[in-house]
Amino acid sequence: MSDKIKYEIEFVIQSSPQLLYQYLSTPSGLSEWFADNVNSRGELFEFIWDGAEEEAKLLKKKNDDFVRFAWVDNEDDSFFELKIIVDEITKDVSLFITDFAEEDELDEAKMLWENQVSDLKSILGSK
Repeated sequence: MSDKIKYEIEFVIQSSPQLLYQYLSTPSGLSEWFADNVNSRGELFEFIWDGAEEEAKLLKKKNDDFVRFAWVDNEDDSFFELKIIVDEITKDVSLFITDFAEEDELDEAKMLWENQVSDLKSILGSK
């Protein structure tokens, strides 16, 4: 197995941090933009896409700030984190995503996030 590369991408989102956090941290919110369906049992979240299921464990969360998940079947220390950043001066809200991907899948992984966040922006009425 090759080592995964950590990468970070940022998206400006026109939303309140409180509303955005609901879409990042709840099964109903995540199922609106991230997966076809999301179920949770405590710290375990089940993400469903086109009939395929992936389980992730909620590692950490802080209200209106961030959530961090790790895929259950991962054999490394990788995770994905969705962090809300508010600019102190302009009050602009950004979604800062940290994730890991194989080197040859990096562009595809970033494009997947761009598509998912585009869906999220549509739901929030953000440009």
